Amino acid sequence: MIETILTFGAWSWIIAGVVLLALELAVPGAFMMWLGIAALLVGAISLFVAWPWQAQGVAFAVFAAASVPLWRRFARKVEPETQSPLLNRRTEALVGRVFTLEKPIVNGVGTVRIDDTIWRVTSAADAPAGNRVRVAHAEGANLTVEPAG
Repeated sequence: MIETILTFGAWSWIIAGVVLLALELAVPGAFMMWLGIAALLVGAISLFVAWPWQAQGVAFAVFAAASVPLWRRFARKVEPETQSPLLNRRTEALVGRVFTLEKPIVNGVGTVRIDDTIWRVTSAADAPAGNRVRVAHAEGANLTVEPAG
């Protein structure tokens, strides 16, 4: 197997890099891309430098390992600020909003209707149905409410 790879020389790394980049297109996740770039770098260097396959393997490993922290540094700088920071954290977006109790709060538990969903709420004080309550805290699917005042 190694003899076959060695007969292609630098082109084996370039072919491997292209295959890895194509895999990144088929299965996105920004992982194969860095391995593909590392393979392309080793192939490009191998076109100009005659070095043993063991050194090429070590260079590939070093390039692949170095790409992870480089990507993390680059991704942090490029990541745009979102206009909807609570988009995927729906319960946190409910904090501070006022709703009408669907069912009374009895023994600290009641419900409110928010859009098309009935949410279970907890409160330190009991309250009759129809009262207005403000969401004070949200954790997971649990909403803690207080009288809206």
